[in-house]
Amino acid sequence: MSVKTVLDAKEIWQKVARYAPDEKSRFPVDIHRKLLGFFQVGDYYCFIFNARSGDFDFVSPEVFQVLGYEASEVDTALIVSNIHPEDESWFLNFENEVTNFYASLPADRIPNYKVRYDFRIRKRNGDYIRLLNQVVVIEHDDTFGVLRSFGVHTDITHLKPHGLPSLSFVGLNGEPSHINLPVKEVFTTNKIVLSKREKEILGLLSRGLNTRQISQQLFLSEETVKTHRRNILRKTNQKNVAALLSSAVKNGWM
Repeated sequence: MSVKTVLDAKEIWQKVARYAPDEKSRFPVDIHRKLLGFFQVGDYYCFIFNARSGDFDFVSPEVFQVLGYEASEVDTALIVSNIHPEDESWFLNFENEVTNFYASLPADRIPNYKVRYDFRIRKRNGDYIRLLNQVVVIEHDDTFGVLRSFGVHTDITHLKPHGLPSLSFVGLNGEPSHINLPVKEVFTTNKIVLSKREKEILGLLSRGLNTRQISQQLFLSEETVKTHRRNILRKTNQKNVAALLSSAVKNGWM
């Protein structure tokens, strides 16, 4: 994750706020918690996002159970910097699409939509989970646009362990929904792309299996396994298996 991704996200959020003055929220937290009725939640934490500052006004203490961080530690830089490398561009393109969608709506229709998309994120212990991000606007201005939103991050790893992220705008109060939308690719990020077989071999290497054991388990020749190992090292720019496994855990390549 590069600093550039965090800065790109901040720039998108500045656009959705349209440079509104940063004022204290007029909505108490207990009112926000009542909005949880809009969401399907499992293991979750809720938050209030300030589009003008590009950061959270509030993060609920349940974030510790989900990500392993205390609420006082969590800001948008921490969240964005721990997004899975392969999901960085998805996240930025989703946020850009959300900004454009809000900009296309009359002000009175902005609160009638729930934004929903998912991405993978690394917990404090290094494990990756998939979060479902669900957000509704709670403060907007006729001139400046979106000011604050209330959101819930839910761990849906058990529901969607694999697959590409998707974006939907769920209509409320009679508004039409737009499900699994195609998203324009404005942002791209450098990412490591390993084949399914290469990921399989990388997983077996992480379990301590050697080339012969991997060849027996996958019914491949030892020479084929060696070729895959060389390709993995080349793609990941690693010098040896020890360095590869360390980087694989850190960057979520498996």
